[in-house]
Amino acid sequence: MLPVCQIPGFQLRDVMAGEVRIRTALGGKGPPLLLLHGHPQTHLTWGKIAPALAERFTVVAADLRGYGDSAKPEGGAGHVGYSKRTMARDQVEVMRALGFERFAVVGHDRGGRVAHRMALDHPQAVERLALFDIAPTVTMYARTNQEFATRYFWWFFLIQPEPLPERMIGADPEFFLRQHIEGQIKIPGSTSEAVFAEYLRCYRDPATRHAICEDYRAAATIDLEHDAADAGTRITAPLLALWGGRGTVGKLYDVLETWREKATDVRGEALDCGHSPQEERPEETLRLLLDFLG
Repeated sequence: MLPVCQIPGFQLRDVMAGEVRIRTALGGKGPPLLLLHGHPQTHLTWGKIAPALAERFTVVAADLRGYGDSAKPEGGAGHVGYSKRTMARDQVEVMRALGFERFAVVGHDRGGRVAHRMALDHPQAVERLALFDIAPTVTMYARTNQEFATRYFWWFFLIQPEPLPERMIGADPEFFLRQHIEGQIKIPGSTSEAVFAEYLRCYRDPATRHAICEDYRAAATIDLEHDAADAGTRITAPLLALWGGRGTVGKLYDVLETWREKATDVRGEALDCGHSPQEERPEETLRLLLDFLG
């Protein structure tokens, strides 16, 4: 399926990660750079900065499994099909299929959690790691209080057993999606209507909504088990953390300190925005990212 809205200068290509088809947008020339979106976005979340990145890098903007126009396999027993381990392996296989054994990776929101796991499971592949507006999953669950549960209610709604959240969202996907995005973005209009329409096109698919729930169910179960098993392992790749100073992560956590508990080389700062720096503060995000990537 071809989206109506595309990133200028990028070509869409489906790449097989094992038996799972992953939709990618490819552009540019130079060292490889993988961009991973979050929920409820697709690879189009990078549209404001990807063309400039493509002037220096071979940019691969991928839809995570279950999202966008990528395949949507079942989660299986224990939601293993949407564990961050499985989702990270998808993207490593995509990059290998494109000829890249080692690359930089930038992840926002859910994509950041996939990138975190990738850096642990595939340290030989991850050259540099940038994470946008997240603290570690295990940290956020461990420190849950009423304020966090209120601000991030979907962390607890989407994990409910099938089909409760799927059917409730399915009653009015556009309302849920718009409320979700507008609640997190603090600079109105940062998500254009054309891009929102693409997010909605994908969100209207019941298989997408089910996959999203499986992603969150995995985060609350099998991902925590994997994190506990790796509690003593630290990320060795240089890590850049950027977050929105007006958002939940910036208000509730010392973001750099949470990542210094997980990685050996951490830097970063807050931007004057909400949850999506790449959409809300693209020029500043691009400057900081290029400085980090070198």
